Amino acid sequence: MDFNTHMRRGHPIVFSLIILFCIIELAISAWLTSRFNSYQNYFSLAERDRTRFLLFTSIWTIVLSGVYMFFFFSLPDSPMSSVASHVVFLLLTWIFWTAGAASITAALGGGLNCNTQMVFVYCGQLNALEGFAWVIWLLVTFAILVVLIRGILAARRGDGMRGSLMA
Repeated sequence: MDFNTHMRRGHPIVFSLIILFCIIELAISAWLTSRFNSYQNYFSLAERDRTRFLLFTSIWTIVLSGVYMFFFFSLPDSPMSSVASHVVFLLLTWIFWTAGAASITAALGGGLNCNTQMVFVYCGQLNALEGFAWVIWLLVTFAILVVLIRGILAARRGDGMRGSLMA
């Protein structure tokens, strides 16, 4: 199998996994944001604001990953399907997920033991929020590494970064 076959199979799988986990992250962060807005029972402003940032980041990722999947299948030769476009999107998304996952981890002190702590009201949900943020970060990291490898191969064949993900 050549790299194109792996890209045709792998791109939809990786992006579908990213979207799936982002939908879960969206549900958790939206629920927490709703609770924080209704009851004002967040431990700190950092906890509240970082939950809102993860809500934004999950929406950003769901919408744009869906757009990129559409262009990958429907218009594979368009500029939106280029290596450069994928690198820019994935790099921004990676920065957002790095900031979001690290900041919620810092706000929670590295994770919560729900059996021993009494400070955080939504302990289990906050742990899930943190865990899924890191899972999504790993998936986006993997995706950007594969696209960068594909960019190197595109540059070697003479297409440059504007070349399609598919040879």
